[in-house]
Amino acid sequence: MKTWWEFFNQRIRWASKATFYDDKKIFWVLLLVYLFNFSFLVLLIAGIWNLKFLVFFLLLWVAKTIIELPFVYSVAKYFNQQSLLKYFFFFQPLHIAYTIIAGWLGQFRKYEWKGRRVR
Repeated sequence: MKTWWEFFNQRIRWASKATFYDDKKIFWVLLLVYLFNFSFLVLLIAGIWNLKFLVFFLLLWVAKTIIELPFVYSVAKYFNQQSLLKYFFFFQPLHIAYTIIAGWLGQFRKYEWKGRRVR
């Protein structure tokens, strides 16, 4: 996408289709990914009252990064962008936030696609 808004709007559109896939296994995988990312928000908020939740948040963040790194590395290598991998760990919160927000808005909000408002 050319702009951040177009990128985010695309993710909202994708999220809006989650319940309409013929293969219902896809829905459950998407729901699991959404809940996993949502757990970061819950842990962060819970960490305000109990630091143990912040520790768990950080451990989960590191685990998420390690698990996703091989895939992201292969994509970065394909596009010859390995130098950007040094930012990967620090951009995880942005990825988590847009996954939560786009997933939520995809179920309840209108979006633009090819110049039209949909839903």
